[in-house]
Amino acid sequence: MRKTCKVIVEYKTPFSNPLIIKKGESLIIEEKKSEWPGWIWCINKQNISGWVPTNYLKIQGKNCLALQDYDATELTVSIGEELYFEKLESGWIWAFNKEGKKGWVPFENVKIVE
Repeated sequence: MRKTCKVIVEYKTPFSNPLIIKKGESLIIEEKKSEWPGWIWCINKQNISGWVPTNYLKIQGKNCLALQDYDATELTVSIGEELYFEKLESGWIWAFNKEGKKGWVPFENVKIVE
């Protein structure tokens, strides 16, 4: 079910080239600290890296296999902006704005209004 929320803290994505993976794709895990539990830093064969939810992966040592398609795009948002979201994952929401731009936003940066 789609929910509406308002941005209460702006967020600017630090990543200009997001990791996009397909189910069955092999990735390499790199040790990287995160303030967000449930996410792991992965690198694909094209050397593009990004955070991936651990429950989207089958982890095998320093390698992993994607259990589903995944897009690591993060959405830059401004205070007061209205977003729509359907998915909450480990402290982040997958959302889209009125212009149709999609991406991940920290859940703590929004307030549900509907």
